[in-house]
Amino acid sequence: MNLSMFTLENDQLVPGDIARSMWSPDQMHGVAVSGALARGLETKLAEIGRTDLIPARYTVDLFQPAKMAPCTVVTEVIREGRRLALIDAALMQGDVRVARASCIFLLPTENAGGEVWTAEDHPVPPPVDVAPVSDQPRVPFFKSDADWSQSFPEHQNAGRKQTWQVGLPVVDGEAGTPFQSVAAIADGTSMVVNWGTEGVQYINTDITLALARKPVSMEVGLSATDRVEIDGIAVGTAEVYDRAGPLGTAMVTSLANGKRPVSFENMEYTDEGERLS
Repeated sequence: MNLSMFTLENDQLVPGDIARSMWSPDQMHGVAVSGALARGLETKLAEIGRTDLIPARYTVDLFQPAKMAPCTVVTEVIREGRRLALIDAALMQGDVRVARASCIFLLPTENAGGEVWTAEDHPVPPPVDVAPVSDQPRVPFFKSDADWSQSFPEHQNAGRKQTWQVGLPVVDGEAGTPFQSVAAIADGTSMVVNWGTEGVQYINTDITLALARKPVSMEVGLSATDRVEIDGIAVGTAEVYDRAGPLGTAMVTSLANGKRPVSFENMEYTDEGERLS
């Protein structure tokens, strides 16, 4: 299987099979949508020559299911100044806007003086003998009530979850970037905060990713920090980290979808994207 989420045909992104959602066979998953939008935003930043800025806050609204059909990304610079640039993007299928994103890029300088509280305990990646250092896509690692493994059935429990992943290439033949990787993986926040004993029973309607720096590579982790569920609406947050330490925070807002849960109780995958069970 081609592990790239899209192929490029003229100016259109054509989704591959690995971009297919488990909620519906004719729907793209949020990882692919977010990856495409992040690529568009990063491309626009390069076009305006602002290589001095880094992505600091990235928000995606998933307000309409994106179909397994060709799409384009349209971008607009909302504001550019010495220390920031705000860029919006929309994922279009024909004349229909199916998702939108906004990213504020900021200028790194130096930390201010003084002391401010910060957390001392942070999640760490799985041991290298379990998950060797790699920039090649592979089955995600999870940790919950069970220890780190790539076995989905082992982690269908009520435990607090972490994941460690390498971002899939967004476009076939293009080298991915750390920002594209973390932006795509951020959709997996729903997995670490909404995956329980009966599978994933909530579908996320958005992604908000706040970063203090870029990841050092394509490898990124998410660790659940909190979850609140009331009247069919769930809000979950996760710490984002890599092999160099904490990066920032990801948050998703989700709607109950209990009549059509995605269960991983009998699912196993190979690193080539093939389903074994």
